[in-house]
Amino acid sequence: MKLEFPTDLEIARKARLLPMPEIAGKMGIDSHLLEPYGHDVAKIKLDAIEELSGKPRAKYVVISAITPTPLGEGKTTTTVGLGDALGQIGKMATVAIRQPSMGPTFGIKGGAAGGGYSQVVPMERLNLHLTGDFHAVTAAHNLLAAMIDNYIHHSLRDFPIDLHSITWRRVLDVSDRVLRSVVVGLGAPEDGVTRQTGFDITAASEVMAVLALSTSLQDMRQRLGRMVIGLARDGQPITADFLHAGGAMTVIMRDAIKPNLLQTMENTPVLVHAGPFGNIANGASSVLADLIGIHGGDFLVTEAGFGADMGAERFFNIKCRTSGLTPDAAVIVATVRALKVHSGKYRVVAGRPLPPELLKESPDDVLAGAANLRKQVENIQIHGVTPVVAINAFPDDHASEHQAIRELAKHLGVRSAVCNNFVDGGRGAVELAEMVVAAAEEPSTFQLLYPDAATLREKIEAIALRVYGARGVEYDPAAARQLDAYEASGFGRLPVCIAKTHLSISSDPKLKGAPTGWVLPVREVRASVGAGFIYPICGEMRTMPGLPTTPNAMSIDIDENGDIIGLS
Repeated sequence: MKLEFPTDLEIARKARLLPMPEIAGKMGIDSHLLEPYGHDVAKIKLDAIEELSGKPRAKYVVISAITPTPLGEGKTTTTVGLGDALGQIGKMATVAIRQPSMGPTFGIKGGAAGGGYSQVVPMERLNLHLTGDFHAVTAAHNLLAAMIDNYIHHSLRDFPIDLHSITWRRVLDVSDRVLRSVVVGLGAPEDGVTRQTGFDITAASEVMAVLALSTSLQDMRQRLGRMVIGLARDGQPITADFLHAGGAMTVIMRDAIKPNLLQTMENTPVLVHAGPFGNIANGASSVLADLIGIHGGDFLVTEAGFGADMGAERFFNIKCRTSGLTPDAAVIVATVRALKVHSGKYRVVAGRPLPPELLKESPDDVLAGAANLRKQVENIQIHGVTPVVAINAFPDDHASEHQAIRELAKHLGVRSAVCNNFVDGGRGAVELAEMVVAAAEEPSTFQLLYPDAATLREKIEAIALRVYGARGVEYDPAAARQLDAYEASGFGRLPVCIAKTHLSISSDPKLKGAPTGWVLPVREVRASVGAGFIYPICGEMRTMPGLPTTPNAMSIDIDENGDIIGLS
């Protein structure tokens, strides 16, 4: 008889949590630097950066992945498992991850706390409100939106902003498709000026990206103030500070800027901070969390959203460019099911069972998808970082399929390890920990993909050709004009953050493996000047997800004791 594996929530509730001062103490953080949120969560004051600065620098490891299926391949689970496994071999590790958005959690996916016996706890608080950082981002973002429309209402006759140029929408941390495109200002004249706008999910807010990339409270104030909301009639950018909104937004964000401290089920310290979208924004946890964690032990293990073509590329060229920190090693999470999908034989759809043929033993199908792993290994190596392949094991995998991935990794000249930490916790990832320690000891030759002085087109083309494997880039006329305008406005030295699908290295989600011969289509370009990057949009982007036919919210409730049930 097949035994039922307990749910993530059931496992998490059995964790023996240590007091926050004890968890912080492992990192060398004294209790006077903590602001408790109950007994199992705390915020860390930014003074910790200065107080820890004299301590040795930890080895810096980023977790990335091959191009995932819509189900995800377990990056967070591997990140948590590696942190715990390093503890198993006598290394003091700190983990740094993003805070999950509630929208997808109530939609169709699980949270972002890891899974099985490699979880961040308390799982419920992490996946729901935590310390309110997302709500602060929502409030600050929508304050600016309200001030824009208020300015329009009171200054319409001599209004200096081109109404059609306004790009600042509203945000909400709910997957609500009917808000993607809305008309505001309907009703009487005192209800405002009628115009078309829309909503994004909070994780897609530029305020969230600013939170993730700020290096201090004053830096955040400057970034919020210089965010561009539209253009004047003469084409000059209009900023939040033009509307005198930057200061009030900073006040709302004053507590949210402090990283949150939690722990794994094995009591490894975890810094949880910010949650920028991984397909349109920087997709990594905060610079501030890393500036604290980099002096908190032997290893700082963090992750970057989606595959190495997206998350790792942005981690290297945006986050590391901002923080000044240089990675010592990278982990590429691979799964049997994802490599089989990259063979082109199978299709995985979120919310539906896996195809039965996908679960049959077939090392040949795994190797048929090898091109994706090969290209993602290359994408790490071109930045001068040593990769390690983590094979995230699932119950339906076969040993021959794991062996096929290991032989492929060996052929590529990189280390690999099979990880069973979902079932076994940290001890299930000890081999990975040993491989990462060895990789991190190798001399670092980290390098950015492009210099600040390159033009925006040169930066886009460097990513398209060297990371995505495209043969060229095509710009819609509107996108070409936008690039020229941003260069003329002095934004040309900013890095670029290409918005595209996460389901393919290309811009077409149907193209699996490592497609070549295709052209990257840039249809629009936007400036996130506060966050500090330009983002070209390539393909259809949904920044407000919709709930599926049967959302997770239908199974989440409370029991007779008031405890949460049904949260996956």
